[in-house]
Amino acid sequence: MSLSGNRFLTRRRALIAGAAAVGASAVGLRACGRSEAPVDEQGRVRLRFALDWRAQADHGGFYQALASGAYEKRGLNVQIVQGGPAVNVPQRLASGAVELGMASNSFTPMNLVASGAPVRAVAAFFQKDPQILMAHPDDALRTIADLAERPFLIAQAGIETFWVWLKATYGFTDAQLRPYAYDPAPFIANARAVQQGFLTSDPYTVEQTADFDPRVFLLADEGYPSYGAIVLAPNAFARDNAAALRSFIAGSAEGWRDYIRGDASAGDALIRRDNPDMSQAQLDQARERLRDTAVVDGGDAALYGLGALTAERWQAFFEVTSKAGVYEPGLNWRDAFTDNYLPGRG
Repeated sequence: MSLSGNRFLTRRRALIAGAAAVGASAVGLRACGRSEAPVDEQGRVRLRFALDWRAQADHGGFYQALASGAYEKRGLNVQIVQGGPAVNVPQRLASGAVELGMASNSFTPMNLVASGAPVRAVAAFFQKDPQILMAHPDDALRTIADLAERPFLIAQAGIETFWVWLKATYGFTDAQLRPYAYDPAPFIANARAVQQGFLTSDPYTVEQTADFDPRVFLLADEGYPSYGAIVLAPNAFARDNAAALRSFIAGSAEGWRDYIRGDASAGDALIRRDNPDMSQAQLDQARERLRDTAVVDGGDAALYGLGALTAERWQAFFEVTSKAGVYEPGLNWRDAFTDNYLPGRG
């Protein structure tokens, strides 16, 4: 993959911090009244689901569910709506352009709560946020703590999100920060540099571009409590379409199971149809990394099923971010999520 292609893929991380705040007040305007989802001529409930970026393996389970009929057999007519650099998922929810949306990490639903928007996380299909740090190969690097005193290439969105946790956990300081414009060239050129990245794309780019395989630190494996691939639902929509929402989550869980552990060819075909820039090699390596690191089916998902989210994880996320000054201590963090629509509930 080219460097320009990698910038295209990873630019979506720059949307993470600001997206929720931009759309929050508008979502709040739609809190009142009823919001039943439409039904098609075959009696299936129509649901439009907005992705956080262009189609890729990070969305594979949803595409697999669409391709396999996991949604259709549950009485749903699901349309997956791609994201992009100018797309704001909360705004799409606010305008009624979609019924459900995807958030990249736990900051988005928490930001929505802080803004007073009646939207909650209803499922989390990544038990581990795939956010990573990359360093050059070095036998002395065993944990993130070993990166002390090195320069960090972090974009503004990262400074406002996972960098907060890194500073609180490891004592890193803003003096270590260096500008990052989603171009790996400065990282490749500096043997002591540390670069932010995403598990499914950035290590592969470096491997294809440089003469070394980077040392990868998955933040979640060292305690970073954020979820990923979160399904967002406006409260009114969830209230008025509970059965359809449960069916969507159950179908998505089936799709993610098959995408990670089964034959993913049907889902990949739909991904490449929607995003022709995505190669099969990119999809294959991304799916392998998701599988090998148990991003989808590890953690709470191993206990409670795919899509699981727990109060303990949300509380841990809120405690570290509120202590760092991101959120007011009195914020009701429980309003960021509900598990009422997960399989086996309700």
